[in-house]
Amino acid sequence: MEELHLRGTKLQEIEECLKKIPLSQSTISAINSAYASGCDLRIVSDANTFFTETILKHHGMLHCFSEINTNQGFVIENGRLKILPYHDFKSSSHGCNLCLSNLCKLTPRDYIMPRKNFPLGDTIFSNPKHIKAGVHEWINGEELEKTLKNLINSPTLGDQNPNEFLWVGCKSKTGSVSASGSV
Repeated sequence: MEELHLRGTKLQEIEECLKKIPLSQSTISAINSAYASGCDLRIVSDANTFFTETILKHHGMLHCFSEINTNQGFVIENGRLKILPYHDFKSSSHGCNLCLSNLCKLTPRDYIMPRKNFPLGDTIFSNPKHIKAGVHEWINGEELEKTLKNLINSPTLGDQNPNEFLWVGCKSKTGSVSASGSV
């Protein structure tokens, strides 16, 4: 972000660029269906709060998510955007080499949806004993919509209250549970 600031890029230009990032209609439909069904939707991302919230607000979907775990992104003096890490692994380690502390606390009643062919899914499947939640990968918005609607309509899911989903599309190269992905 510092380099953009040094080049004279204004915060409003970054916001306008973020608003141009498309979400497929299938992704929007999947999120709206899950939210309307009472699911507790959460995001884990390696982006930052400024980026994630700007995109979700633009698409009118920020209210659909109860929690967004990502790096802090906020505006400081001179309209500059500052990004800080979400989790300090050196001082806050919880002993898990996979994730932020919340991910390994998911129960069999929860679902995690990592983006297929991204490092998070590979990490989860290479060491599945740490994840108790159901794992459902997706490739694109259409597959995300189909998978999410199947989960919402499954008989076993109807018995759970509240329904919890952790929606994740990972592009992190470290294999940790920092995640994001275009949808």
